[in-house]
Amino acid sequence: MQLAEVSIRRPVLAVVMSLLILLIGAVSFDRLSVREYPKIDEPTVTVSVKYPGASAEVIETQVTKPLEDSIAGIDAVDVITSISRAEQSQITVRFRLEKDADTAAAEVRDRTSRVRNRLPQAIEEPVIAKVEADAFPVIWLAFSSETMNPLQINDLVNRIVKPRLQTVTGVADVRIYGERKYAMRVWLEPERLAAYKLTPSDVEDAIRRSNLELPAGRIESNKREFTVTSQTDLSRPGQFSDIVIKTVNGFPVKIRDVARVQEGAADVRSAVRLNGQYAISAGVIRQATANPLELSKGVREMMPRLEADLPPGITVSVANDNSVFIDRSIKSVFQTIVEAVILVALVIFVFLRTIRASIIPIITIPVSLIGTFAMMALAGFTINTLTLLALVLAIGLVVDDAIVVLENIYRHIEEGMDPFSAAIKGSREIGFAVVAMTLTLAAVFAPLSFTPGRTGKLFTEFALALAGSVIVSGFVALTLSPMMSSKLLRHNPNPGWFDRTMDRWLTNLSDGYARLLGWVLDKARWLVLLVMAGSALAIALIYPAMKQELAPLEDRGVLLATVTAPDGATLDYTDRYAKALERMGEGYSEFDRVFANIGNPTVAQGSVVYRAVDWEQRKKTTLEIARELTPKFNGLPGVNAFPITPPSLGQGFRERPVNFVIQTSDSYQNLNAVTRQMLDEI
Repeated sequence: MQLAEVSIRRPVLAVVMSLLILLIGAVSFDRLSVREYPKIDEPTVTVSVKYPGASAEVIETQVTKPLEDSIAGIDAVDVITSISRAEQSQITVRFRLEKDADTAAAEVRDRTSRVRNRLPQAIEEPVIAKVEADAFPVIWLAFSSETMNPLQINDLVNRIVKPRLQTVTGVADVRIYGERKYAMRVWLEPERLAAYKLTPSDVEDAIRRSNLELPAGRIESNKREFTVTSQTDLSRPGQFSDIVIKTVNGFPVKIRDVARVQEGAADVRSAVRLNGQYAISAGVIRQATANPLELSKGVREMMPRLEADLPPGITVSVANDNSVFIDRSIKSVFQTIVEAVILVALVIFVFLRTIRASIIPIITIPVSLIGTFAMMALAGFTINTLTLLALVLAIGLVVDDAIVVLENIYRHIEEGMDPFSAAIKGSREIGFAVVAMTLTLAAVFAPLSFTPGRTGKLFTEFALALAGSVIVSGFVALTLSPMMSSKLLRHNPNPGWFDRTMDRWLTNLSDGYARLLGWVLDKARWLVLLVMAGSALAIALIYPAMKQELAPLEDRGVLLATVTAPDGATLDYTDRYAKALERMGEGYSEFDRVFANIGNPTVAQGSVVYRAVDWEQRKKTTLEIARELTPKFNGLPGVNAFPITPPSLGQGFRERPVNFVIQTSDSYQNLNAVTRQMLDEI
């Protein structure tokens, strides 16, 4: 073949071509992003609207429904789901895979602005984000202090930490949990209000009139001008206490006469604890298609700067990081690649019996694998579990072409030809066979990339990475391998002990196989048919009884407990049961962090995250611990609590294997009754 012959006659050219493949592949590897799985997430956009004081029914009719009707007309919308809670509306729009996330967000933003005038004036401006409404943060940071109160910590987190974290690549939102915003609390005394014939509305109007921040203009002269700042806003409890509400019988009634004023939190509707200590937490939520590993790395790199900017006495801790398992799994696959290369190299050496001959196919492995990274970068792929799995499988495939070329050339050398002539003749004889082998293997895996839906997205990178590595190995087998064969292979008339022993063993193995095959073909053909029939019968009997699942359960090093209290429960009620869940987790030495988040998304809901120590330092898996905790959680009266192990394939904690949607055009009471019947049946 012409390419192989040119490489043999121009060895420097063959070496330079392989070095070029290595160089481009190494540069591509450095620039490829790393993630757990390929980008299989559908573009998701969320519209969040807050309407203070509104009930769930008002939110549904006046906010959620108009927005849903407007958004439904966008192209490529797959599913629209909405949750109307008291004071809050959340609409999640999931698009089909082919839709660009940025385009989807822009179109949702446009449709939302169209109906803004039809929404109540008192609502806060809608927030559009490329993230699911109730998305679970990738990494949680907990801020605590022995010298500062929660109000001071929350103020620092809101002013310093949150803006910094929002600049990290891939961050869609930074949510503060256990929030305690500064507010001036006015505690009214009903008896005194009634005595002065006043109402809470009178107090509210008086505060609005007195607490203003108005532009005061500027003063100009011939040579100078000054900006006038009017300090009309109030900031201290005493100033609010001196506000005059109304004059009654010539006597000015002030707020101090009918109420008590003090600084405090705007509301206390959530609580966060890390290992039993109250804290303020910042949850970093990734964009729908962002890389969690890069996001976590960016947040951790930001932490030293945050600690430097925060005052002394504040402790910053990583309460939970869901990217730890992803990082470990990627490193584990890299380790598997190294082990596979070593094992393949040992097998090659055992059967080829000389170091010189073994080097030729072994060199093919790194060239082919590193060259695959260049093709992955060209196609826009990422380094993930599946593409690395493709490289593990490719290790055994990429050496085939080189071994075929090597064997054919070495056969001519043993017959008496010089290495150069043997390389020319051998590569000519086997060249088109190598091309056929390469294209056949590529044709086997490439069609996987045409599978539709999420499955196709999941395995496209796997199939094309594997096919690409085989194509690179075919090129190397036609350039570098024949050139190295002409330089390294030598006929050895006096083989050593190892060579003679392996040759004798392989000859005996071949002769034994020939005798067995001859006996089967002559006297025991019925045995082959009987084994085939027995195998088919065994498959027919065993296969239906085998468990079937999309992906096996994994110990991801974290366990989540959710707690749901009855409707109308207060934060204290829910928090009491969350503390019971925390105490159950503290009884396991496998957990080093117990992170409780109560009041999210409502005061009747909460979650407790149990973070396990490294896998090497514990004997029990999170799956085993979850089975042990389930009956304990079920024994808690008054709440619904259960442990959750994160599902596979990069899905979030809230993903479920089976989802039922119960719809009705009737009342919510009827819907609730049907739902109860279904739960009882389940």
